[in-house]
Amino acid sequence: MLTNEILEEIYQFREAHAKSFNYDVAAMFADWRKREAESGRESVTLPPKKKSNKSLHPTA
Repeated sequence: MLTNEILEEIYQFREAHAKSFNYDVAAMFADWRKREAESGRESVTLPPKKKSNKSLHPTA
């Protein structure tokens, strides 16, 4: 099986980050938002998509 060193590094970082927050997704997300705000980079927040009344499986 092929290994990709870059992907392995990303997986290790993600695992360490999750473990440092005891795998609490809400805490991890709060940390991501905090890091985003502290970075000073411009970010875009899109509005939620509107729900469609159309069925994915139309009936005959």
